[in-house]
Amino acid sequence: MTTTSDSSQVPSAAETPRRKDRLWLVILAAALWGTDGLLRVPLVSDLAPSTIVFVEHAIICVLILPWLPSAVRAFAASPRRVQLAILAIGIGASAVATTLFTAAFSLGDPVTPLVLQKLQPVIAIAGAAWLLGERVTARFPLFLVPILVGAWLLSFPDPLGIELSQAQAALLAIGAAILWAGGTVLGRYAATAMATPQVTMLRFFFGLIASFMIVLILGDPLLPAAADIPGLVLLALIPGLLALLLYYRGLAGTAASRATLGELAFPLTAAFIGVTLLDGSLDGSQWIGFVLLLGSVTALALHERRARTPAITAPPLQPAASR
Repeated sequence: MTTTSDSSQVPSAAETPRRKDRLWLVILAAALWGTDGLLRVPLVSDLAPSTIVFVEHAIICVLILPWLPSAVRAFAASPRRVQLAILAIGIGASAVATTLFTAAFSLGDPVTPLVLQKLQPVIAIAGAAWLLGERVTARFPLFLVPILVGAWLLSFPDPLGIELSQAQAALLAIGAAILWAGGTVLGRYAATAMATPQVTMLRFFFGLIASFMIVLILGDPLLPAAADIPGLVLLALIPGLLALLLYYRGLAGTAASRATLGELAFPLTAAFIGVTLLDGSLDGSQWIGFVLLLGSVTALALHERRARTPAITAPPLQPAASR
């Protein structure tokens, strides 16, 4: 299945100024996601994963409530494919994926859920080629390979001695990776038809409805203890609302395949926070991975902004004007 656009009204890729590439915003958003573990892991010991995700969405929806009616009207007036994309993002990438990821951490393995998110680039690139018509050039593996190798080295203290002892956590994390990668592709598509704030608001709105249903199905409590509310508010605001606003702003001007690689700034931030704030440490191979991943993501961002021939070519999807 491929999407179509009116090419007569949109400048060609060659005519589009390179300054419109916003990969740096995607990388900044991913760095904010790296603070997620600092806030989410302490909550997992007190609350059910579904409760955390529901309250997180509820807090955000309260904050954006004055602007929700206009976003819902824009959703109702949008094409059917865009509506389906928004629903899939809100239900799948926002509510279900976050619940799966939180549940994986609750099983006590902080490594497996993180490293399996490195499957996202492969999944998203395949999805972008299928849905958005994006194509990679011969230069793309020059960035993809070191990024994946660096992410692997960073995530595992012993990269050659991996044992996935907790299959359940692995399956939950793989499910989250698939849904988040799909959200990257669909978010790029939706952000070309609707304003960035509207896509963000609708993601959380439909995510709230879906997370509410998940809580009811699992029989978990809806409300947290008072002591957990400050952590939930910070979780909702920093890696939640702020990061998503930056992310969709960047995604509207960035090929989904490049964006999903830029998102790997998340483990860089997570590793930095783990070492400096959580008294963690990195082994020698992890430091190599840290440097390799940081250098590769930075090189990709600079290359796509300055090079005449980008590593990934995307069809000329025109971002919607902010309203």
